[in-house]
Amino acid sequence: MMEIIPGINEGDIKELERKVTLVAPHVDVIQIDIADNTIIPSDTVHDVALLAPIVEKFRKTGTKFEAHLMVGKPMPYLKPLADAGFSRVIAHVECHEPREFLAEARTHEMEVGMAIDVDSDFEMIEPFLEEVDFVLVMTVEAGASGQEFEQNALETIKTIHRNLPDLPIEVDGGMTPETAKIVKEAGVSRIVSTSYLFNSEHTIESAIEALQNA
Repeated sequence: MMEIIPGINEGDIKELERKVTLVAPHVDVIQIDIADNTIIPSDTVHDVALLAPIVEKFRKTGTKFEAHLMVGKPMPYLKPLADAGFSRVIAHVECHEPREFLAEARTHEMEVGMAIDVDSDFEMIEPFLEEVDFVLVMTVEAGASGQEFEQNALETIKTIHRNLPDLPIEVDGGMTPETAKIVKEAGVSRIVSTSYLFNSEHTIESAIEALQNA
């Protein structure tokens, strides 16, 4: 079954915790976006010390967390994220030091992923694909939630799946039951959803099921 991962893109720590509380009973993994207004024009909660108590609280009930680092220099975040209890970490191939990120990330007990933005060429991420635990393909431009799914991401997804059929592929952006069906057929096994889940907070559980069953 498709793994559905709520994505939380928040600049306010109280609102971030409220959203974690809403989705934690219904999923195994939650993604926290960490942006510092460097590689994308967006600024979220990026002080890991603020995130750590939330992660610790919900890890006790079995929830896991992944960090989506939309930052120019991801390496300083790695040890704090590992110490805070994050299970997965993702940096963008468009960051300043992707090779150094991978080397440093491997020294911590986290699954390591690499992300590629929707308009970036496949050749940027190709050299890293055999070194990561999973890959994240953005299906919108990295940054703001609520954008519409971009079909041109499908070619990247299909190419990765064709060359490495066992590599988990995660997507993020514009996910609805209709677009979830499209990416699933292309080889995706994990879907990050933000707006679709949180726009109707009283129907989050059924929205998750609709994505799973796409």
